[in-house]
Amino acid sequence: MTSNRVLIFDTTLRDGEQSPGATMTSEEKLEVARALGRLGVDIIEAGFPAASPDDLAAVKQIAQTVGRTHHGDRKPPVICGLARAVKGDLDKCWEAVQGAERPRIHTFLATSPIHREHKLKLSKQEVLDQVRAMVGYAAGLCPDVEFSAEDAGRTELDFLCEVFQVALDAGAKTLNVPDTVGYLMPHEIGSRIAHIKERVVGDRDDVVLSVHNHDDLGLAVANSLSGVLAGARQVEVAVNGIGERAGNASLEEIVMTLHTRKPALGLETGIDTTLLHRTSKLVTRVTGLQVQANKAIVGANAFAHEAGIHQHGMLSHRDTYEIMAPETVGAPKTALVLGKHSGKHAFAARLEELGYQLEEEALKKAFRRFKEVAEKKKQMTDADLLALAQDELHRPVERFGLVALQISCGTGDLQTATVRLRTQDGEEPTCAAIGNGPIEAVFAAIEMAAGIELDLLEYHVRSITGGEDALGEASVNVRGPAGTAQEHKVFHGAGADVDVLVASAKAYLSALNRILAAREAERVAA
Repeated sequence: MTSNRVLIFDTTLRDGEQSPGATMTSEEKLEVARALGRLGVDIIEAGFPAASPDDLAAVKQIAQTVGRTHHGDRKPPVICGLARAVKGDLDKCWEAVQGAERPRIHTFLATSPIHREHKLKLSKQEVLDQVRAMVGYAAGLCPDVEFSAEDAGRTELDFLCEVFQVALDAGAKTLNVPDTVGYLMPHEIGSRIAHIKERVVGDRDDVVLSVHNHDDLGLAVANSLSGVLAGARQVEVAVNGIGERAGNASLEEIVMTLHTRKPALGLETGIDTTLLHRTSKLVTRVTGLQVQANKAIVGANAFAHEAGIHQHGMLSHRDTYEIMAPETVGAPKTALVLGKHSGKHAFAARLEELGYQLEEEALKKAFRRFKEVAEKKKQMTDADLLALAQDELHRPVERFGLVALQISCGTGDLQTATVRLRTQDGEEPTCAAIGNGPIEAVFAAIEMAAGIELDLLEYHVRSITGGEDALGEASVNVRGPAGTAQEHKVFHGAGADVDVLVASAKAYLSALNRILAAREAERVAA
């Protein structure tokens, strides 16, 4: 494939979800997949179906919904599942993706010496035989097969070409060159792609070369762009750059580089860039992985100008210090849009303009929250509305909900918090606890009232907008109770409120409810 169109292969739901603490529920995966479909992603890698029955069910649901949803004249995205090069995995993968209008099986086998010798314990010939047999088997199931040579960056170039030739002959349509451990540098990726293109692909326009780069040395985006400039026409990315270890190449950075430098590069994608900011916020919300303020494209400071010289230049001419406009990526304006006297219709209409269509029950709850917040705030901004909508959309089933919270603060050594919760059965357990600070006291009181003890790993709180009446958003990562199946898993929770202590309590309850939901799912599966 030698056109100027670069295909965007998104692996947020597969590689991205493997980030510690980023596990998503099936409902959250579906919501992210829908957002990726609206964004214009060409291929969505929806998961690893053989990993668990839940993952298989989630991929199947995405295939049957997002994989059949047209956006105007645009076809539905390809829905892809990952599978090891073994029949069992391939069968489960096909079961999961076959409901999509355009399904794909993505299979892989490690090829580098260190993987062959220490992990697979296979000779070169045995690797070639397995690739031939399993890619051929996959091609017999699905018309669209992608093959990845795991750790291609550290594989002997001649052998790598031999592996790809076998995969191509067996029926693969996409050949992916992953730098699995983020080891290579841009010139090495470019040289490798150019060599494979010349030696294996040649003039064939029905074969796509792909790159998948990890960010262990901070070079994932640069390496991916180098691969694209050398002839790759698919780039594998994740929203916010999340993924194993240091993460993957960032979708928004790749897309906006190709968009902004199109006159020089002559390349384009099918992405609606105005949805990048919104999609980034959604992924942050459901994974709990915060974006650093100085992150390119979607960070809080990406379009902020504080230096006097920069501000003077911006006032003189915007292009002096901005190579792209905030509205190009859909960054929301901090402007008054609604107030405490606004009705539900206006509230729903504005949310729809911002890209959120809530079901009636969720809309009612979000509107009640809006009225409560609007009574306390001087201004309600788009950012506030987005936070309220996301808080309602991605709240887990409430085994425990917050009824009341009272804090006794002061300058002494200990603080006191009293919480009243509501259970699904209508009971309202109430407990008080002390802590070295109000947050510790709140979390301890929640644990006592719920009868469960958690291990707090991370806690973040931030202001969504400016001003004294800013809406606060809290985020936590916790580990499940000792002696349970959740002990070694990380769960996140998030909450928003004008009171950061209330937001923190909601976030802790959100994580607790996720743990209880996971426990119930495991009980049902057993």
